[in-house]
Amino acid sequence: MAADNRKDKKPMIGEILVQYGVITPNMLKNALRHQSQVGGQIGSILIEMEYLTTDNLLEFLSKQLGVPSANLFKLDIPQNVLKALPFAKIKEYKVIPLEVDEKFTLAMVNPQDYVAIKDIEFILGKRVNPVVVTSQQMNAAIKSLESCGLEAIRGEEMEKNCKATRQEVAGDIKILLKQLSDTKATDLQLTAGVPPSLKMSTELQRLNMPPLTPENMKIYANALIPEEHAARFEAESDLDFAFTDMEFGRFRVNIYKQRNSVSITLRRIPDSIPDLKELGLPEDFENFALKPQGLILITGPAGHGKSTTMAALVDIINTKRKCNIITLEDPIEYLHKHKNSNVNQREIGMDTASFHEGLKHIFRQDPDVIVIGEMRDPDSFKIALQAAETGHLVLSTLHSRNATSTIDRVIDIFPPDQQAQIKTQIADSLIMILSQRLVMKKDKTAPVLAYEKLVNSYKIKNFIREGKTHQIRTQMQLPGEDYSSIDVSLAKLCLAGTISLEEGLKHADNTAFYQDTVKSRGIK
Repeated sequence: MAADNRKDKKPMIGEILVQYGVITPNMLKNALRHQSQVGGQIGSILIEMEYLTTDNLLEFLSKQLGVPSANLFKLDIPQNVLKALPFAKIKEYKVIPLEVDEKFTLAMVNPQDYVAIKDIEFILGKRVNPVVVTSQQMNAAIKSLESCGLEAIRGEEMEKNCKATRQEVAGDIKILLKQLSDTKATDLQLTAGVPPSLKMSTELQRLNMPPLTPENMKIYANALIPEEHAARFEAESDLDFAFTDMEFGRFRVNIYKQRNSVSITLRRIPDSIPDLKELGLPEDFENFALKPQGLILITGPAGHGKSTTMAALVDIINTKRKCNIITLEDPIEYLHKHKNSNVNQREIGMDTASFHEGLKHIFRQDPDVIVIGEMRDPDSFKIALQAAETGHLVLSTLHSRNATSTIDRVIDIFPPDQQAQIKTQIADSLIMILSQRLVMKKDKTAPVLAYEKLVNSYKIKNFIREGKTHQIRTQMQLPGEDYSSIDVSLAKLCLAGTISLEEGLKHADNTAFYQDTVKSRGIK
């Protein structure tokens, strides 16, 4: 029975187009994916995705359906013809009168909708002569009639209005940037199938706007991607860059492909570099930033302010030391002005091919301070450790859960036969690890910084050399000047009424310790 049903089922237009070689199976697959996100007629989607031209589709539909076709963008329809049919019926059946004579010529998306044809024939007392048009053009025509009334339709003007609407979508990016700038949100997320969304710490808030289409996303991407990066995005399907809008400030952008569409994340970069107090960090961290040599690592999940903290430390050095600072960033977020130091900022993909390539020749550039946006491979770690041991201050960020897992990650990235040497190098060169989280305040107005610090004291050096990072973790739950866990920081914020107990639990490393500390009010 199921087999019989399949035999009786008529092939869809997309399948017929594949069958006749007009489009490829992969094109149809992509278009159907697009359709599943935003709906619409498959033919118009194929045109939107530039797999077909309007004339190609109309010619094909005309042959398949056995009726003439019409390109509404090439026609002018006078007012008296449009008024031959009530607008309620035009909108209900998605039809447009084209000619009034002995037969009534009617543009239809589905010329085989015999219910609509019979109803219109009954209303008019005339036979209907259907012609096929695309749903995209039909929607444009009905939208034109809704806004201007049953006046004459000018096909060329209607086409221009369609293009203008697409350009307006690109202009909408300004509106969205303003929304991001006017709120406490950290990110703006744009993806097909849902409205634009703002990220408040870990919570997503969708704006009261229509869902975005893949076509919207394509226009947004084209409006944002710098010309010099376009080829790179096409090749890699993922692009990081930063740009400055004269009205709304500086933003970091990530554009990537997903489900045959484009998604975009924009992060607002503050106009000025915040100081340690503004960030919620102890001002004595300045002493670590002013060390002449060694390694400072700022760690935590993506989106929790690591780049901002590193920029604040670089600004301290730039202000209080007279030295040569070289940064490797992907992309450059904060723009540093030369103060008492020279600051040379190099962008990955623009000024150097990769972090590793940028580091290979860095010693020839006479750096005093080396800032690495993110260390990702053993060779980069090796050069960074070598620099930290040989009279340079090195600052870098790393994605890791906490301070001790940072040490383990650096060690584990190397082969086993090199790990003993790496432990010694870390023990000798490490100044401090700062691991941080942005946690939403109880009143939901903004995130607040929770952090853990691990200063490389004599005791910690020995633990690192001996590979006893688990003992460092235990030690960090106890009171001490050189270390403090994220759980203690979260508990302090909770006891101060800044964050809720539940919000702290989301970020706690040891949830039992965090809860016990809050309940016993055991923080001095």
